[in-house]
Amino acid sequence: MQIVSVSSLKGGVGKSSVTLGIASAALRAGVPTLVVDLDPHADATTGLGVQPARGHDVGEALRRPRRGALERVVAASAWAVREGLDAKALDVAPGSARSSYLDRSEYRDKDLGRLERALAGVSGYDLVLVDCPPTLSALTRTAWAASDKVLSVAEPSLFSVAGTKRTMTAIAQFEQSRSWAVPSAGVVVNKVRHASVEHRHRLQELGELFGPLLVSPVLPDLPVWQQAQGAAWPIHRWPGAEAKDLSGRFTAILQGLLERPA
Repeated sequence: MQIVSVSSLKGGVGKSSVTLGIASAALRAGVPTLVVDLDPHADATTGLGVQPARGHDVGEALRRPRRGALERVVAASAWAVREGLDAKALDVAPGSARSSYLDRSEYRDKDLGRLERALAGVSGYDLVLVDCPPTLSALTRTAWAASDKVLSVAEPSLFSVAGTKRTMTAIAQFEQSRSWAVPSAGVVVNKVRHASVEHRHRLQELGELFGPLLVSPVLPDLPVWQQAQGAAWPIHRWPGAEAKDLSGRFTAILQGLLERPA
């Protein structure tokens, strides 16, 4: 089971959108996937069409992170239900404001193992996608501690480049200070407008900064993606040439995630 955290220390870059795009690719490819929504805003949960029952959310599982705690709050995504797919095709551990108590800078060492413990005993999935809050909080570090890989989401802008540098520096520092170092990391560039001189400049800058850590392909800024998300629909099921292009890019990113390093 590959566990991937999707992170950014700058809001508004489309972190949850990237999580949903990869989930869409996994659903199309038949890769059993669990989305763990650690962001208290729960945008990924909303995008996957899930309304959790009271007490059945990630916050509840992390308060008492015993073996199997996360599996008890999991719900099937509306995407999978609409297609009549079996359980665990694409499930969600729903987010809620109840996880906010860990969305803070201070933490105890035992806090960082909460998600890892809650995930223990979860089975039947090939991929777990963890949508993190856009902060360097105990909640984000809890996700990193449980992950095989961290994807940092950036957009081609000055402030986002700076935020991505902070994210990657924080990951490196986290690896030095913890026994559960993140095995690998990468940078996904979202909301790219190739006609923009500024965007082309920032893409070059990101390439110089992160080299082989930069994930290919980049993701263009296309209105069709907002339309699909607004309808709580997987991009791989949305009609049109733009949706097909974007779907292919997410499929390529998924394939890269599933190829474990030798």
